[in-house]
Amino acid sequence: MEHKPVVLMERYELGRLLGKGTFAKVYFARNIKTGMSVAIKMIDKEKVMKVGMIEQIKREISVMRLVKHPNIVQLYEVMASKSKVYFVMEHVRGGELFNKVSKGKLNEDAAKMYFKQLISAVDFCHSRGVYHRDLKLENILLDENGNIKVTDFGLSALAESKCQDGMLHTTCGTPAYVAPEVIGKTGYDGCKADIWSCGVILYVLLAGYLPFYDSNLIEMYRKIVKAEFKYPSKFPIEARRLVSKMLDPDPSTRISVTKIMQKPWFQIGFDSNTRKAETAEKEPDVFSSLESSSNLLERPERDKLGDLNAFDIISLSAGFDLSCLFEKKYQKKELRITSMQPLQTIISKFEDIAKKLRLQLTKEGGLLKMEGSREGRKGVLSIYAEIFEITPDFHLVEVKKARGDTLEYQKVVTEDIQPALKDIV
Repeated sequence: MEHKPVVLMERYELGRLLGKGTFAKVYFARNIKTGMSVAIKMIDKEKVMKVGMIEQIKREISVMRLVKHPNIVQLYEVMASKSKVYFVMEHVRGGELFNKVSKGKLNEDAAKMYFKQLISAVDFCHSRGVYHRDLKLENILLDENGNIKVTDFGLSALAESKCQDGMLHTTCGTPAYVAPEVIGKTGYDGCKADIWSCGVILYVLLAGYLPFYDSNLIEMYRKIVKAEFKYPSKFPIEARRLVSKMLDPDPSTRISVTKIMQKPWFQIGFDSNTRKAETAEKEPDVFSSLESSSNLLERPERDKLGDLNAFDIISLSAGFDLSCLFEKKYQKKELRITSMQPLQTIISKFEDIAKKLRLQLTKEGGLLKMEGSREGRKGVLSIYAEIFEITPDFHLVEVKKARGDTLEYQKVVTEDIQPALKDIV
């Protein structure tokens, strides 16, 4: 017995599942009227409302409407039912650029072709006041002709997202690709942050591996902040000079997109009319149909959990998951917090904690050791607090048990240490 094909909104015949995530599934589909192949991203309405992600979805729609470009995945339309939101998008058949590089580095001509298309797409986004903020190989697809298509604007920002100082302040992006100023949380220029990520991508295309990588995430962050990396011996000289200007840790002196496009290495074979030929549609009211569809954009009072922070969102996608580094609650046997306070202020807090708990505190560089004087169920309780300087104004503090009873340690952490550190987190 043949199964009748599933038809969505009387317009699209659904096919195979292409991929799925926490909140969405992506299906291959065919437009019944025109026969055109599309990809349909189905977002679960109830799930996104529960975690307060409606604003992010609205922003992604708004951004994708603005950026109509040959090297950006196109959003054709947005539909909604009682329980789902549907993004009808261009179907890109060639897979991720990541899969090509995973087989080894590319030759210079191939890397240059992909890089030129990427810069053309990024330049176009910036001209429309859009900053992607999560550029990485996994977010660059290839079509059947081998041309790139930038996708996943879920973390993107519009120019109006800037604060009064003219900067963006949300820490986001995939750690190995993220610019040092984004880590620092002092505000950053979205254009310059995207350029850094493009520099990482160009390096990977020509080297076959990431410039900043370490199994210790804190060490990786240190390398990013200092732009500490090495080129393989056969890395092309002109490309090396360009990458060095893109991976400048000082955003004020980092090369601009305009100057990248003026470089002789970039200019050879580049069609300067690409961007001029494209026009963006006037931004339509893309939310009206959603708002009228089963009150999609209404969030129940009981579900007002606030927006997910950027590292929560990152953990839902491919790449490194750093969410554990930025959670403020106790997890397993370690407590990790971040603080914008000076090093001495953090140390003083632990001195106060040790005094209150009658623990002996000793200091060894950034490592603090707090030890009791009485024997517990499993010996004397000893706790380490290690302070990592990510930037001069941004510290990560890791608290863990050195020895002693785990239950006793957990009680000290939850009842004494965590509450005492609240005002510096």
